[in-house]
Amino acid sequence: MLFWKRNRKEVREVLKGINLNIKKGEAVALIGVNGSGKSTLLKLMTKIIYPNKGKILINGKLTSLLELGAGFHPDFSGRENIYFNASIFGLTKKQIDARLEQIIEFSELRDYIDNPVRTYSSGMFMRLAFAVAINVDADILLVDEILSVGDQHFQEKCIKKMKQLKAEGKTMVFVTHSLDSAKELCDRAVWLNKGVIKLDGNTNEVIEQYIKETA
Repeated sequence: MLFWKRNRKEVREVLKGINLNIKKGEAVALIGVNGSGKSTLLKLMTKIIYPNKGKILINGKLTSLLELGAGFHPDFSGRENIYFNASIFGLTKKQIDARLEQIIEFSELRDYIDNPVRTYSSGMFMRLAFAVAINVDADILLVDEILSVGDQHFQEKCIKKMKQLKAEGKTMVFVTHSLDSAKELCDRAVWLNKGVIKLDGNTNEVIEQYIKETA
């Protein structure tokens, strides 16, 4: 995966020779220091960006939480953005109508749901985005470091929900700097270092080696 810096001739290779197969029902943590390629890999999976060579094959309906505010209109209310965002994920108005109450309930934003989301804090944005993402009947959930902006109570609530989705056979890829969350949620971890997969395997074993080499 190559990136060209605007107005410069410099070419930077962000990901190199990535070969990754994630099976249905797996919960996989992507770990690594900042700049190792984790978020870029998720963006490739969502087809926000495309590789300059190689292929990305996705089997199933996918939903993602990559950047705060992505898929939301700042001047729309929280309620309007539920319809806006969920429609991007392919739900009809009738389907959203049926899920609206549970989305609002999970987000814990009932008192603010008719306010423009430009008035929301980053934590409120995350609550609404997560509540929508878990209610669109996706087979695959991709989550970047977005959960880190929420308060402890809601982070724990999200992890609990992701465990439930895992038990239901959903596939999850989770970018995190919280090694405890990775251990709690994922059976498999992939350690990215300078754009390559350094280690791929059991979460506890990969994290143990990661800590040894990065401490």
